[in-house]
Amino acid sequence: MKTALRNLALPLLLSPLLTLAATPAPPGAEVYFISPKDGETVNSPVTVRFGLKGMGVAPAGMQKDATGHHHLLIDAPLPPLDQPVPNDDHHRHFGAGQTETVITLPPGKHTLQLLLGDFAHIPHDPPVMSAPISITVE
Repeated sequence: MKTALRNLALPLLLSPLLTLAATPAPPGAEVYFISPKDGETVNSPVTVRFGLKGMGVAPAGMQKDATGHHHLLIDAPLPPLDQPVPNDDHHRHFGAGQTETVITLPPGKHTLQLLLGDFAHIPHDPPVMSAPISITVE
């Protein structure tokens, strides 16, 4: 119930921000996986470490040039890049500025992708996102 209310309230609270221009990303900014590596076979729970080049990490809600915070997409396509990243089991938010997490995944093949969001969870322009990687959980 709490998650459902948050998912309803977040877009309403952020809707005035949607009319603002997208937050620019510096040229050459990159987000990438430190670990796991593409094609790796791992055990669950999986430690996922995020890398960022050409920008800094700042918590959600803090508007500062050339910064953002991480979102981890798990077995999901990219969300709309002109709207806040959804907040659900397939779109994990790291709005406190975290650069790693531990996730529990069932056995099988999974895709992971990183997407940097600005102070309002909206991807930058141009979007700063990793290539998707595939991992196999034993």
